[in-house]
Amino acid sequence: MNKDILINIGINEVRVAILEDGNLVEFNVERQDEQRRAGNIYLGKVENVLPGMQAAFINIGEEKNAFIYIDDVIAKDNETNNNEHVKNISIKDLLHEGQELMVQMIKEPMGTKGARVVTQITIPGRYLVFLPNIEYVGISRRIENEAERERLKSIVASFKGPGVGVIIRTAAEEVEAGELQSDYEFLVNVWKKIQKKVKKGSCPSLLYRDHDLLYRILRDYLSKDINRLLIDEIDAYTKATELVKSLAPSCKNRIQLYSDETPLFDALNVEPQLEKALKKKVWLDCGAYLVFDQTEALAVIDVNTGKFTGSINLEDTVFQTNMMAAVEIAKQIRLRNLGGIIIVDFIDMVSDEERDQVIAKLTSELQQDKTKINILGFTSLGLLEITRKKVKQSLREILQVECENCDGVGYVPSLDSFAQKAMRNIQQIANCTKKEALLIGVNPQIAAILIGPGGANLDKTEHALNKTIFIKGQENLAVDQVHLLASGTKAEIEALFLPVKEGEIIDLKITENHIANPEDGISRIEGYVINVDSAGGCIGKTIHALITKTFKTYAKAVIVD
Repeated sequence: MNKDILINIGINEVRVAILEDGNLVEFNVERQDEQRRAGNIYLGKVENVLPGMQAAFINIGEEKNAFIYIDDVIAKDNETNNNEHVKNISIKDLLHEGQELMVQMIKEPMGTKGARVVTQITIPGRYLVFLPNIEYVGISRRIENEAERERLKSIVASFKGPGVGVIIRTAAEEVEAGELQSDYEFLVNVWKKIQKKVKKGSCPSLLYRDHDLLYRILRDYLSKDINRLLIDEIDAYTKATELVKSLAPSCKNRIQLYSDETPLFDALNVEPQLEKALKKKVWLDCGAYLVFDQTEALAVIDVNTGKFTGSINLEDTVFQTNMMAAVEIAKQIRLRNLGGIIIVDFIDMVSDEERDQVIAKLTSELQQDKTKINILGFTSLGLLEITRKKVKQSLREILQVECENCDGVGYVPSLDSFAQKAMRNIQQIANCTKKEALLIGVNPQIAAILIGPGGANLDKTEHALNKTIFIKGQENLAVDQVHLLASGTKAEIEALFLPVKEGEIIDLKITENHIANPEDGISRIEGYVINVDSAGGCIGKTIHALITKTFKTYAKAVIVD
């Protein structure tokens, strides 16, 4: 199997796609204003203790308090765990309001729920995971060779300190003792720095932030079974080649810079596969199809024969459909990052033997999934029950929002997703021209996001692309459309772009108050903002205005009789 990792570096986001034989099996995105927090370590303060729920709320300095269950508090206390009366212990016996507590986020905030935290700290490295609060040695179940397992355990036992634990990761297989010890010493130093911050820092405070997406991909995914890792931006490529020297030196030749004009995700067919992963219905090659319904805690997958009629008899057709569906279901669970309870409604099968074969097929296909998953078996109603650990938002929750037009029945891409897509299109346009300035037409809603408050987003884009960009809002364009209207010198494009001139008197309809100064009114011409002094009381009215000053993203005006 050929496995590729593609890293697309945008202006405001990093996208990562993992392909197996050209098929998209995993997708990650990290935006600058939405950095991953799972894995972060905090010094928190207990705000509320709730005996009725056997839980507590912890102030970790985030917008919402995190919550912790009693089992996640006593996990660090071996004596308490071994006590036969553990079920009679109250959360109040372990925590009290105002208490300072070091915790680690294991589940990010989702919807109305705050983050979930635990007191058992884990710090991941390339080959090992360091557990500072428990005496323990574990090893990845994916290392199946018993001799290799014993070798690794023996090596770790030779340098592991007392009172701490280590989990040996899959990447440690066949790795020399020196590299394992170096990884261990690095993690011990990280822990010492965290302890120093506890002594010096305030409460609540962030003690440790896990690395950015690029680093985590190199640390957790780059291994000997990866054919190549393609990066489409020179600075990120340079950073990756430096990081890999210490993280995975044997894989350094697999990192490649992608520099073709066709965008990386288009060249390797990622974009259409990503769109398919957000659809409710997924067709199989045989003509059968799957239907996905997803709620916050539950996902349901329905298997249908569709156009597949088989060739032998009904029982064989049902069995073959379910076997093919099992392959696609495993892929879609991983790609969509479904979590919580997953119910699969396979087509009814006659024999237990056939059901066992379907479970075996699904289990085999899920072997590549790094997230903890359990197949619980068929219920009395013939539904297959699965649980999968939910650490972060699903693909749908990241890229889509509820559709206002259908009252939440369906989903459409969020405006931010459309804006990021428009940004990538603008980036491609800019890379394909040597002209100094560009005039870009987009939907007014997208224009507002691309420009940003006070033109901040547009300034950032221009700096990144080293070009002058003019964004023109056009009502006739859909939110997913981006048009290059003109290119040329800055003076040429500015003359084309500005819809008004200084000294010009025009009729303007005031549509809203200025956010920062409600006494002023706002009007728009093709998405171009005009701030009219003292027109805040003229909402809905058309007034005569004199343009006093023009800028790239807005103009100033005053009312004239």
